[in-house]
Amino acid sequence: MTDNLLDRFARDYDAGAVLFREGDAGDFMYVVQSGEVEIRRVVGDHERVLAVLPAGEFFGEMALINQRPRSATAVVRRPARLLVIEPRTFEAMIRGKTEIAVRMIRTLAGRLERANHQIELLLLPNANHRVVQCLRRMADEQLEAAGGAGTLAESAIYLPIQVEEIAARVALPAHEVAEIVERLCQARLVLMAEEAGISGRGYVIPEVGRLLEFLEFLELKERFGGV
Repeated sequence: MTDNLLDRFARDYDAGAVLFREGDAGDFMYVVQSGEVEIRRVVGDHERVLAVLPAGEFFGEMALINQRPRSATAVVRRPARLLVIEPRTFEAMIRGKTEIAVRMIRTLAGRLERANHQIELLLLPNANHRVVQCLRRMADEQLEAAGGAGTLAESAIYLPIQVEEIAARVALPAHEVAEIVERLCQARLVLMAEEAGISGRGYVIPEVGRLLEFLEFLELKERFGGV
């Protein structure tokens, strides 16, 4: 798209703006030019954050493709500029730009893979196992985002996350996740970011290989020794 066309579709939103709610009709899709957008969904009695989308990501396209109600809620997390695209323009983009269609297919395939991982995670019956497996997957994602340098087992990984974000992914109360993370910190399997000399929020997994060994231990304990 040219700059003039971008200006035509671009809109600015303040933090906290609700773009659409779960169950709404799907009238537009969105592309994040700047800022961040949260994708939320009600799970049980709570609304969980499923994803935080940065600049370059798009969302809301599935409601245009299958003409069904929105499957989640989208809320602006940080002040954002978004491209707001209606169905006719979206269809013209797909038909006229092969690279856009290919990128969208790749993105949707990646989302499907992450959704499958999330389902596998939520099926784990043990809270300790869920949290450790979640940290392992987050470490994998961080390594992939950094270009995959080295191997996962031999890498120290910084996770810029809070307990609440882990809790949202594993569908457990934040206080329960905090207790599990605290035990992992006591065992030195996980460090607070500041302990590792990193300013800002989050945790560091100093030796991902040790975390993987602990995960294998949990799996063997669950299989042969109960929980």
